[in-house]
Amino acid sequence: MPSNLCIDFGDDNYTLKFRVLDTPVAELWLERMNARGDYLLDHPERFYGFNTQAEEIVKAQDLLERCVRIINQFSVIVTRPVDATDQDCLNYLHSIFEKYHGLLDAQQHEFWRRAPDTVKNALAELNINVHRAESAIRSNNPRFVCTWYGMPKTKTLPAELMSRHGTLTTRFGGVYLNYVEIGKTLEDLTVDRDRYIGDDAFKPFNHYSADFVVRFSEIDPAERISEMREYYAQNQKFFLDRGYKSIDDPKLMPLRFPVAELNTALSQEQILADIGCRQRINRVYFE
Repeated sequence: MPSNLCIDFGDDNYTLKFRVLDTPVAELWLERMNARGDYLLDHPERFYGFNTQAEEIVKAQDLLERCVRIINQFSVIVTRPVDATDQDCLNYLHSIFEKYHGLLDAQQHEFWRRAPDTVKNALAELNINVHRAESAIRSNNPRFVCTWYGMPKTKTLPAELMSRHGTLTTRFGGVYLNYVEIGKTLEDLTVDRDRYIGDDAFKPFNHYSADFVVRFSEIDPAERISEMREYYAQNQKFFLDRGYKSIDDPKLMPLRFPVAELNTALSQEQILADIGCRQRINRVYFE
């Protein structure tokens, strides 16, 4: 079992190392990492919160407008102005992605089948940039995400491991499994108050892959969980009909699944500054 996850950043290949945890979840993740084969790192510049909030909002707005322009040049399916600071608009754009892209490994819509690759790309990036905007207008907490383009999401995380190894808090420099479903969790539904989402787009954490997120903030979920309990109670029949008898079900709770932790003597301020001026990943490997 490798000791460290290594990530090279920027033009000078600045490297950070993360100690791989000795847990069953980390073992499952390592198996997926070793199965990456020829799949390419997707969006190597997928960094959030390393710029000021105003800069991040402008970036999200520009990227969303670019996606919509490419999509609508093919077929006009986005019919309202883009506003990266309006959650209702972001919910609407996310619903466009869900409808025309389809859910996880289920791209069946006629639009998707007809669309050229540039438009498919723009539709997929619409989802990413909706979440970029949401991140900016909420906490703007720094993090980056590594995903591998086209790698199938076929493995599911057992509920027993979720309850035993999931955590409600995050640590600075923690590496966690990335949410790979296409849809929204109970936490998302609670925060977004989404009036566009279809019932089939409620997707608790289930599948996992090599994909991971590295977080550089500490989260206290107490207030969020209280809000989720209220949302669950207001919509209890919806969740009961889907087999979720309690909000304490590990698939409903806002659990994060750690697989590695930052291994460095540098200060938090230095790390944030170092990454902030090198917002591109060149290589992900183990030693």
